[in-house]
Amino acid sequence: MAHEHHFAALISWTGASAGPTATYRSYSREFRIQVEGKPDLTGSADAVFLGDASLHNPEDYLVIAISTCHLLSYLALAARKGVLVTSYTDEATATMTMKDGKTRFVEATLRPRMTVARGTDLALAMQLHHEANAECYIANSLNFPVHHLPEITVEG
Repeated sequence: MAHEHHFAALISWTGASAGPTATYRSYSREFRIQVEGKPDLTGSADAVFLGDASLHNPEDYLVIAISTCHLLSYLALAARKGVLVTSYTDEATATMTMKDGKTRFVEATLRPRMTVARGTDLALAMQLHHEANAECYIANSLNFPVHHLPEITVEG
């Protein structure tokens, strides 16, 4: 596998049709994300920042990126180490606040809820969350901690 990977997206401000940035309150925050060969995404600022609350915002995308990177890293490790995961959900959260004079994310918490096949080594299944965090390139790129509160149950 190559050691360098490149990703590209075209982001277009679609809110311009509602008018220019005459004042802070007057313009639409809506935008479109286009990645070649994939469905377009429509987003906006969070409602707190005068965006459309019905659309995903950059903060949502960050939480989603952290959680899904961990999920995919975990599943890859599980497959390599013989941990048979049969279901996985995550109620991920992140906190943004004022720190060092700037509004920024200060932490994220993942709450993976997994079911594994009967006979699975539960200690190994739990340990793989630490390994997945160490391998997750999104978590490795952040300047704030990502906490993990996994729960594992054995299939019925």
